[in-house]
Amino acid sequence: MRVSNKKINNTLKIQVFKTFIQALTDIKGYEQTEIFLNDFFTESELDSFAKRLAVSYWLKKGRSYNNIRTNLNVSTATIATIEKSMKRPGFQLLLAKVEAEEWATIWAERIKKFTKINK
Repeated sequence: MRVSNKKINNTLKIQVFKTFIQALTDIKGYEQTEIFLNDFFTESELDSFAKRLAVSYWLKKGRSYNNIRTNLNVSTATIATIEKSMKRPGFQLLLAKVEAEEWATIWAERIKKFTKINK
């Protein structure tokens, strides 16, 4: 699937972008999100987005460039670019969501273990 790189009128571009954002906002839950992503983006586009998130997450966790490069098969230039982007609010928002989910999962497991011990 190839989309034209030709520019559109800026007013129309803003309108189309707002419509896209609203459509994303209206997606409910994991299942609908997965369906949308798999149908709307190519496999390489999804891989790119997922790697971008993984690189930023691992950088925040303190992993080395070499470790990230080797595990995710990305260049050090890509890692450096993502590292610069991590200060942006969108990256911060998504990383906070990932960390909140990670925290919730860890504590859910701890609570399960605790309740099993005290039965």
